[in-house]
Amino acid sequence: MKRFGTVSYNIYGNFTNYGSALQSWALHQAINKLGQDRWEAVLVDYCPDILEDKDPLNPFKNMWDQDEESLRMCKLSMPAIRENYKKFDDFYHNRFNRTTFKYTSKNFDEIIQKEHLDGFVCGSDTIFCIDEFNGFDNGYYANYEVMKGKSVAYAASFGDAHFDVSSYEILNQRLKNFKAISLREEKMLTYIKKKVDIPVERTIDPTILINAEEYQPIIADRIEEDAYLLLYTRRYDPEIEKYAEKLAKKYGWKIVEISLRATNVKKGRRMLYKAGVEEFLSLVKYADYVVTNSFHGLMFSVQFRKNFVVFSRESGNSKIYEAIDLFGLRKNLLTKCIENQIVINDYDAIHKKLNKARMESLKFLKKELELLEQGD
Repeated sequence: MKRFGTVSYNIYGNFTNYGSALQSWALHQAINKLGQDRWEAVLVDYCPDILEDKDPLNPFKNMWDQDEESLRMCKLSMPAIRENYKKFDDFYHNRFNRTTFKYTSKNFDEIIQKEHLDGFVCGSDTIFCIDEFNGFDNGYYANYEVMKGKSVAYAASFGDAHFDVSSYEILNQRLKNFKAISLREEKMLTYIKKKVDIPVERTIDPTILINAEEYQPIIADRIEEDAYLLLYTRRYDPEIEKYAEKLAKKYGWKIVEISLRATNVKKGRRMLYKAGVEEFLSLVKYADYVVTNSFHGLMFSVQFRKNFVVFSRESGNSKIYEAIDLFGLRKNLLTKCIENQIVINDYDAIHKKLNKARMESLKFLKKELELLEQGD
C-alpha cells in the first residue's frame, strides 16, 4: 500500500483553528476512501520555520486585533484557551494516522526513509499565501528535495497574497515541483494554467469534499438543549454582535458564542471558546441559526444545512466571497447589521450544486493520487 503524506497548516499556529484541523481530517477521509486499500493518508507532523516560535497558549501577539481591549479579552479567556488547546492536541493525536516524528526544515529530507512515504499532498488552506508565511514555505510548495516531482497540491489557496515581479519568478519555479495542482479559489487559476504543463483545476475545500454523514463518527452529542443561535467569530466586529443580539431577541434564542470576548458572559451568553473540534461540529449541527465571519463557519453551515449569515472582514474576504458565489449565497453575506430577519436557504438547490462540485473535485483528487501512485 502506498503512503501519501499530507502537508498543511494545521498542528502548529498562533492559536487553534477548527477549519485547519477539519480540512486535514476530511482530506484524509477522502484520500483513504478513494484509495480502497491502494493508498493511505499520513498526517505529516510539519512545523514551518515561520511557526516555530508561535505559542497557541500565548496567542495575543499574533492576533489580528492588537488593541488593549482585545488583549484584556485574551487574558480573561486563558482558561478556555488552555482547555481548547488540550482538546485540539488530543484530536491531532487520536484522529489521524500521523508521522512518528516532527519535521522542520532541519530534518524534512529524512522523512521518506523514516516514515516510508511514497508521495505528498500539499493542502488545503492558505498554504500558498506568501504574505501569511513570510514567503514561500518549502513544505507547502513541495520544495524540499524529497518532495520535488513526488507531490501534488489539493485545494491550495493563495488567500490575499500579493506578488511582485521577483516573487512571481520564484512562484514559477516552485510550481515545477508538482505533478498536479488544484486550487480552492478561482484567483490565480488562469495564471497557474499558463505557467505549467500539468493538470490544474479548481476544487472545493476538503471540509465539503465528504458529506455530512461522514462526520457523524466524530460529532459530539448535543451540548445545548435549548434553542440557540451560534455566534462564531474569527475577528471582533460590533456589527456582527448587534445582528446576533437582535435576531436572538426576536426569535427567543439563547446565544452560544465561540470567540475570545470573555466578558460577553455578562450578557447571558454561553461562551464556548473551550470547545474542541468534535464539540464545534455539534454546535453547528444543532444550531437553530449560525452567525459567523469565518470561512469554515460558512462551510459547515452549508454542510449541515443551517440557515446562516456570514459577515465580511478586513482579511480573508476573497475566499468567503468565492465560496458565496460558488453556491449562489450572496443574500447570506452581510457587511453591517441592517435588519433582524433570518435568511432562509433552499438547500436542495444548494446541495445539488455542492454534489456536482464534490464529484468533480473527487475525480480530480483521484487523478492526482494516481499520478503519485505511478511514481517517477
